[in-house]
Order: sequence, then structure tokens, then C-alpha cells
Amino acid sequence: MNVLAAGRECVVSPGSGSGSGPGPGSGSGRSRAKNLRALLSACGCPAAADIAEDIVVTDMTLDSRAVRPGSAFVALAGARTHGIRFAAQAAQAGARAILWEPSAAVTRPRLPAGTALIAVPDLAESLGDIADRFFDSPSADLRVAGITGTNGKTTTAHVLAQALAGLGESSAYAGTLGVGRMIPGPAFAGEAGGGMGKARQMRYDYTSTTHTTPDCITVHRRLAELRNAGTRFLGMEVSSHALDQHRVAGVRFDTAVFTNLTHDHLDYHGSLAAYGAAKARLFSWPGLKYAVINVDDEFGRSLSRRALQAQLVFYSRRDVNIPAALATNPDPRVAVFAATAASQIRELHGDRVSAAPSGLVIDVDGSWGAHELRCGFIGDFNTENLLAVLGTLLAWGIPPAEAIAALGRCTAPPGRMEVLGAAGQVKTIIDYAHTPAALEKALRAARGHCTGTLTCVFGCGGERDIGKRPLMARIAENLADAVIVTDDNPRGEDGDAIIADILKGFARPGQVVIERNRAAAIAGAIRGGKAGDMVLIAGKGHEDYQIIGARRYYFSDRAVACAALDCESGTPGSPPDGDTDGAEDGYPGERPGVES
Repeated sequence: MNVLAAGRECVVSPGSGSGSGPGPGSGSGRSRAKNLRALLSACGCPAAADIAEDIVVTDMTLDSRAVRPGSAFVALAGARTHGIRFAAQAAQAGARAILWEPSAAVTRPRLPAGTALIAVPDLAESLGDIADRFFDSPSADLRVAGITGTNGKTTTAHVLAQALAGLGESSAYAGTLGVGRMIPGPAFAGEAGGGMGKARQMRYDYTSTTHTTPDCITVHRRLAELRNAGTRFLGMEVSSHALDQHRVAGVRFDTAVFTNLTHDHLDYHGSLAAYGAAKARLFSWPGLKYAVINVDDEFGRSLSRRALQAQLVFYSRRDVNIPAALATNPDPRVAVFAATAASQIRELHGDRVSAAPSGLVIDVDGSWGAHELRCGFIGDFNTENLLAVLGTLLAWGIPPAEAIAALGRCTAPPGRMEVLGAAGQVKTIIDYAHTPAALEKALRAARGHCTGTLTCVFGCGGERDIGKRPLMARIAENLADAVIVTDDNPRGEDGDAIIADILKGFARPGQVVIERNRAAAIAGAIRGGKAGDMVLIAGKGHEDYQIIGARRYYFSDRAVACAALDCESGTPGSPPDGDTDGAEDGYPGERPGVES
């Protein structure tokens, strides 16, 4: 019997697998038509009693532009406006019903006779249950690992999906890179550790998303599409915004993974405590079976005490007895926790890490014995991400030798310490680092592989946390030999003002190159280098756009770098007209962006 299947049977619903392609669109995420009164009644909504018995809806959406005849349009109260303002547009497009969240700030609209208007108090909180039932509970047929933390979510979720595919499982990824299935390619000769047989090269086809975690209805729609395409396992990034705004409500998480908590998104949460509290919600999730936690992180150690109902896997870069360390904590609550939970705690340690020409060598020890993990990842910090994935695989019952072998064949996701440049050229790294902690890790990792001059090209996003701007400047100045400050996604903020904030963090601002044109900054850094030098382009990673004002233009760090290196990739080209960046109607006041 398949090891993973033995741990938890995942049944694919009848009619699934109808899709023919690898992407989420290959299987229909649209449920059969639902009687609206019965649907809301099953969710315990008092409004159900007032709904006519003959109202049937064929789809649900928060975006009035996506309404089709027979749809239910969901209108939520947002930070800047209310979705009900788009009710007339939805009705004109053929909406059969409009569910709206009553608010004193808006008046009840007048709609055509064929469109039912239904007030649902606390709609945002109950929408997860509604969407889950509308799409026939897709996450019940998947084993979902939710990964949260400031840094490392994308790598951890992506590598988890890769490793599972390498083990022969139908797996998928959802997060910042998009959503889609991991597809094993043809087998090729390779090291066959732990009875794995032939290695397989992975390919993936991700449908892009505007948020790390999209709106609640889209989440359940994508889960249904993945289920219907035959997916059984999912590595899913879960942002603090998503947890705070109920975007993952109704998802049945089997496992929660915590990577770390650092300074970010305080513009939204207001304080680090509030930011952490949002993350913590995932670890008290109903039905959670496993919690995989980085206990080197101070918040991770406190978080572990919130997950008593789950089986715990603690991972650490230090060689310590974790339950014993918790038991000696002066806080008596921690000692009680350690004494009562020690039997449920399993440990992973990766305290001995060395850099090899092809990547990292990690000596892993703990509850599953001692093993050596060899992988092609750059950056000592990736040890934590790999331990998080390994802890999840082992918790799910994968034999250690097979889990180690599968991880050894994985590669970094696009834009995460992605290395470009042939022998004799400037080595160029594309990385998504957009926080102080992530930039520091990326620069330290690059320094370990650089024999010449290390140049850092970075900027900071507009309309985002301004407190991190001088912090990132100080880190770049201390760890790089040369720094070029440029635009990131200025959005509606003045680019010169953003750079002025960044410059406050430099001790020697006169030595910093300012080039607001990001393409020119990247090309100049690469063309000004020589063999042995390295350029780290930080902030945007895999993104293929730049947001200036309210418009979203095509832009790719990778394409610009490849053009400068004359390597494989397209050139950036001219920005297309009319590609705008705006709010989703159902979540008014939000703009697509990066979330942690």
C-alpha cells in the first residue's frame, strides 16, 4: 500500500479527473447548481428562512466582472468601499442572487425583479463554509499542508509539492507563484536512494494569482479544480492577510507549518503582536492533525503551545533536546506544556551544514535517526525550509530514506535564489527578498559563493511598510560591496520619496548609486561586473510585472538580466497598454500584492 495513502485515505470524488491538462483549469471548479435556500440553511445562516425556495445558483463570485447568468454575487464590506456598490452591474450581468453584508455605511440597492437581494450578517465570517459546501467540500478530498511565516513559505510549499510528486503522488502548489499541479516528467537515470528507482524531472504549470492567498471563493474553486484533476496533496501558502480576512475559512488543513516571524506588514497589522496573532490562528485550526514548527524562532516557541491538539514536529538548526529545553524555561506555563506534551513531540535537527560546489550538505538528526541530505540549494538559510518540508513528509509517514532522496532531487522555485550566468560571466541571482531579514539572508548566502565584488540591486514597494526601508538599506550597505537603489513597485507613492526613505538607512549615502529605472539598474550592475563578481537582484523574484501608479506593466527581473547576460530568455519589451491593477469588487479596497 502507498505509504501516504496508509496515513490518510484521500478519495477523489466521482467525476473527478475529467481534466486533461496539468493546470487547475483542467478540471472544472464549478459545482453543480445549488438551491440557495438549502445551501445557506446547511451553513446555519438565519437568512435562509427568508429565501424563496426556487432560487438556484450556478456559480459564486466576489467580482462583479465575473458574474454570469445564474451566478450569486457576494458583496462584502471592505476598507475603502462596499461590494454592494457593484450590485447593479452584477444584476445587469445576470446575477440570480446577491448576498450582501449589511452596513450602516451603505443603503439597500434597488434591483431588477429577477435578482434576489439577501442580507447575510457576518457574511465574511460565514463565507468559507458557504463556499466549501457550494464546491462540494474539495479540501476534504485533499491532504492540505498550510505553510505560514514571514519568509520561506513559497520555497517550503513548492518543494513539498515537488518532493511528493517525486514520490509518485499527485501533488500541487498554491501561493505567490500561482496555483497548479506538479507533473513528473519522463524518468531519467539518477541516484536511486531508499528504493526510489529512477529520478524524474518536474514540470509545473501555474495559473497566476493576484494575492499569495486569493479570496475565499477563489480558494475553494481552485481546490475543487485541483481535486477534479486528480490531485491528492497540496502545499499551500497561507498569508497573515488571508487568516485575518477569513480567506481560508472552510479549508480542512491537515498540517500547519510555521517558518518564522520577522518585521513585515506592520502597515496592515499595526504591531508585531497582531501580526503574530494572525499567524497563530492556523495552529488552532479545527481538525488539525500535525503542526511543524521552527522552534529556533522565538514566536515559534510560543506558537508551539497553541497546537496541543495536533501532533507536534519541532525543527531546529541547533543540536538541543527540544522538550528538555522547553521544560527548563523559567515560564511555568512552558514547563507544564513540555511535561504534558513531550510524548507527542518529534524533533528534527540540522545543526551541521556545509556548502558543496553543487549546493548544500545537511546532517539531519532527531526522532527519525541520522541522515545526510545533499541538495542543489544555494543559501544556508534554505536549511530551515528543507527541514520544514522534511518534517512534514516524515509526519505523513514517508520513510526517512525516501523523504531524503526525494528532497535531494528538488530545485528552488523560480525567483528564489535563482542563479543565472555561464562560466566566465557575472553570476546573477534573482531573489524575492523584500524584507530586512530576507535581504540579509540572501546577501549572506550570495557572499558565500562570491569570489569577487558583490553588488546588491534593490528597492522597496510603495504603499507598504515604510519602517523597513532604512533597515534594508543598512543591511545592503553592511553586506554588499556596492549598492544600487532602484524602483520596486512604487504603486501610487512618489518614487523619489520612497528612495529618500531608503537613503536614511545608509551611513555613506554618497557611495550609493541611485537609478530609478529598474531595467537600467539591473543591466548596469551586470555589465559593470566581471568573472567572479556576483549581482543580487532583490525584491521581485518571479514577478513579471511592475506596478506604477494604478497600472500594472510587464516587467521581469529575469528577462532583463538574461538580456544583459545574453542568455536564454525573452527581452522585457514595451509595457502593454490597459493592463491595470485594481481592487477586486468583493474585497474592495485591496490591491494585488505580496502578503506574508
